[in-house]
This record gives sequence, C-alpha cells and structure tokens, in this order.
Amino acid sequence: MRKHQSLWLLFTLFAVLLLAACSGGDSEANTENGEESDSTEQSSEDTESSEASGTQEITVTAKSEIPSMDPSLITDSVGFQWAGETIEGLYRLDENSQLTEGMAVDSSVSEDGLTWTFNLREDAVWSNGDPVTADDFVYSWRRAVDPEVGSEYGPYFLGGVVKNASAVSNGEADIEELGVKAVDEKTLEVQLEKPVPYFQSMTVFVTFMPLNQKFVEEHGDKFATEAEYTLSNGPFKMTEWNHGEGWTVEKNEDYWDADAVQLEKIDAKVIKEIATGVNLYESDQIDQTELNAEFVDKYRTEEAFNIAEKPYLYFLKFNQDANEALANVDARKAISYAIDRQSLVDVILNDGSVPAEGYVPTNFVSMPDSEEDFRDAQGPLVESSEDKAKEHWSKAKEALGQDEVTIELMGDDTGTSKNVMAYYKDQLESKLDGLTIKVVEVPFKERVRRDSASEFEIEAATWGPDYVDPNTYLNMYLTDGQNNNMNYSNPDYDALIEKANGELAQKPDERYEAFLEAEQLLLTEDAAVAPIYQDAKAQLFRPSIKGVFTTATGPEFEFKWAYVEE
Repeated sequence: MRKHQSLWLLFTLFAVLLLAACSGGDSEANTENGEESDSTEQSSEDTESSEASGTQEITVTAKSEIPSMDPSLITDSVGFQWAGETIEGLYRLDENSQLTEGMAVDSSVSEDGLTWTFNLREDAVWSNGDPVTADDFVYSWRRAVDPEVGSEYGPYFLGGVVKNASAVSNGEADIEELGVKAVDEKTLEVQLEKPVPYFQSMTVFVTFMPLNQKFVEEHGDKFATEAEYTLSNGPFKMTEWNHGEGWTVEKNEDYWDADAVQLEKIDAKVIKEIATGVNLYESDQIDQTELNAEFVDKYRTEEAFNIAEKPYLYFLKFNQDANEALANVDARKAISYAIDRQSLVDVILNDGSVPAEGYVPTNFVSMPDSEEDFRDAQGPLVESSEDKAKEHWSKAKEALGQDEVTIELMGDDTGTSKNVMAYYKDQLESKLDGLTIKVVEVPFKERVRRDSASEFEIEAATWGPDYVDPNTYLNMYLTDGQNNNMNYSNPDYDALIEKANGELAQKPDERYEAFLEAEQLLLTEDAAVAPIYQDAKAQLFRPSIKGVFTTATGPEFEFKWAYVEE
C-alpha cells in the first residue's frame, strides 16, 4: 500500500475497531489494514488552524451528471459526493477517518443494543434559517421507506435494522410505526429490530441524512432537481446546476462549523473524456482530473500525481433471467475465467488497480480480534484461466444445445469504461468459441436506471462499501434483495447472511465464518457475479490545494477542511 501526500489518508482497521469499541459503533473510513496514517497528514486541529491564502475557489471534475440530490433517491457515487458536502447527517468522517460530530453531539445505546438515543446540536440550522430538529430525521427516515416515494436504498438500509422498516416498505404497517421518534426538538430515539454492530456507522450514509419537511413538500416533484430546490445544513450549499455540464457549491455561512470551512466556492465540471480533463488541467481551467493508462506514465513523477487505493469493486453482474446462457452456471464460470485480470490492470488501466480475488475487497476489514485481512483468511476465490474457461464454455454450449451465443454487455459511456468494455469483448470472444458480445454503452444515469429495472444481460458494475463490515457487500444478493436486480436466488446463501445478521450478530467469530462460507457459495459454486478488479484512481490534483482526503464509505473527496495555499 502506497503512502501519499496530505490528499490521501491511510489508517489502520485496528484503530477503527478500537474506536468502535469505545464509542459503541463502527467508524467508517477507507480502511487499510496494518498501515499507520501517513505522518504528513494533518490532524483536525492542524487543518482548522492552517492559514489559507489566495482565492479560495477550486474547480474539480465529475464523471457524470448528478441523477438526483434527493437523499432518499440517491444511489450513485456522484450524488453521494455532493449530497455529502451540502447535507450533514448525525455524523461525518473527519480527516482521521473517525466519526466526528455532525448534527449529533453525542449518543447512547441501551444495554440490549436495541435503543439508540442521539442528542442534536442546538446551533444547527438549514440554509433557509429553519432549525435542524429531530423531526427532520424522523421525516427523512420515514420517507426513505415510504412505498410511494420509491427509494431504493431506504428499504435496503433500514429494512431489518430500524424497527418495522421492512413492514412499512412492504405496505404491511403504517409509516408512523417506523422505530424512530422525536422525543423533543433536539432528541432523536431509534428502535432497532435487533442489535446491529455497525449501526452508528450506517448513519453517515446519505439515506440517513435529515430533510426539512416543509421545504420538500413545498417543492414537490421539483425538490432536489435544480439548485434553487435544494436545501443545505452542511458545509456548502448548491448555488448553480447546469445539467449535463456541471454545478457550483459555495460555503454555507449558516453551517454550525462554518469557521472550519475555508473554501468559498467549488465548481464541478462533467468531464467524460480523460484527454479533455488533462488538457483543461494543463491550461489551468480545472484543478483536478482523473488519469488513465495513456497519461499515467507521463505524469507519474510530478508533484500533482496521486493514486488513491480504495475498496471499490468492479465486477460483472449476470442477469440470469435476461439471457438463457447466463442461467447456466458453466457459462458464468467460463466468462469469469476468460478475463485476464492482471493484463487489464497493468495495461488497460495502469492506475494502481489490482485484480480482484473475491467479492469482499482486500484491505477493507479484518477478522474479529485479529489483524488478518478478511481476504487473506478466505484466500482467492476467482482466477483467470483460459483452459478452465474453455472447459466450462464447452459444457455450457452442450447444455444449451447451441454453437453460437450472443450476450449483451452494458457499461458506462466514459473514456476509461469504453476501453475496459472493448477489452472484455476481445477477451471473451477470442477465448470462448461461438460467443458474440454486443457492447451497449450508456450514460451513467441510464445505467443506474437499467440496473434498478433489471434491464441488462451482463452489466459492468461497481460497488463501494457503505459501512465497514463484510455485510455491506454480501447482503446484496439475498433473494429479491434491493440491489440484487439480477434474479439470483439461493436459499442456502440467504440463510447464511440472515444468520450472520441475526442469531450471530453478537458472536463476531461465528458471524465472520458465516460470511466466509457465503462468499464461497456466491463465487465458487454459483458464479453469480464475476469480480474483476479492485479500484484505484490515478489523478492530477493541484498541489496548492490542501486538506482534502478520501474515505471508502463517504464522499469520494471530503472538502469541508480543504483550502488553497498559494
């Protein structure tokens, strides 16, 4: 694991787990096992006391348009990024990747682990002057599981966690029965279905952020679709939104911790082509841009060059009902074996990404009471092998009674994605005789829509963690799960995940053993998905910009404590 300048924070999972033990919950962050934070990183006090100089305005890139700024509806990384800068939940993550005060100043949990009480700060207000209250959280969480709203992540995250969330989202209970209430204006009480080891950590996620009921209902369907229809209680507020081109956020002077916010303005520009971003960076029109293999070697030795390693997984998602070939386990295994992952990361990506060995990423979480990485404890579950690919493909064609098979592969229409999609097509068609891959490239927003609607055959998908626990990856594939969307179902898999989050919730060792068994079933027996690589991002970031860091479970970049030093 590389260490980087102050832009990239690395820290140990041990520290995270120690914090969780002390605070009664998990700290969310970019967990990198066995590695101390870089000594050049600034502490919270250092960042807040640093002297900014020059114009406190920066311009960064975004890979796509924001589909929505509505916390109940956001499902994508771009939405996470900018909602996370403009709206603040109970907690946020600081530069040490620890839970730090947000709207909550403190919390407590009952002895049985079922009742959480959060005390909210007195000085928190919305950018329209309204106070932030416990009712704002009650309204938001109820809205997230309201069947009429149609939130994807609400039922997924609250279901089975917050009392009656699943019953409400299924239309089996009134929304008022959700286990969340305002004891008074500044006291929020949450009832859980069962003890959840990582619940406090979950509240950082965008779906758990508050909403001002009066503002949301005043604007109706327009809410969160234009800058004027957004409302902020976070470090920044959206002031301009040119759809398809970019947006602007400016410092929120009404934010409770406004003194810590030194940037006055952040412009974000939608840049799909890497070469375009590099040209704009070189001409001083933007301050940050992603790089691909074409540019990495050119800029590797420059001060502005950074690689951020993240526990984000890129994988192929097989829709078993969309194409009869994909309902065949040998066909799925053949596709997984056929792709040379090492060549992909070395030649096509060349950005620090590494081949995936399983569905739970490397350097994400350790085994209980141990420094052993989950990935090391499990061992590799996927590999590249042309011989095995051909063997399984032959079995698949025989079972299908077909010599020629056509499968559609859907992915994003950005430059890097196009290169990867072309690589997948070449690998599969050259190694699996009779297979034709029809590549379909769509805008990111459209891919998200098609994924939700199961309108794909194979999807080049990605997943980043929402909290520090294997469950954030492995509970995706429960039968009829909110993020399954590919018609995979295995009762044995369901039983393992449900057991890990039920009777074993207070038994860490046995719980993790259940996760290990479930991952083996998902990949080695069913080949339900094909993990391909674990992401890293090579990029240029203006060296004069200080105090920016990244986390695995929050916004890709955290700008609250950032500043420009000329």
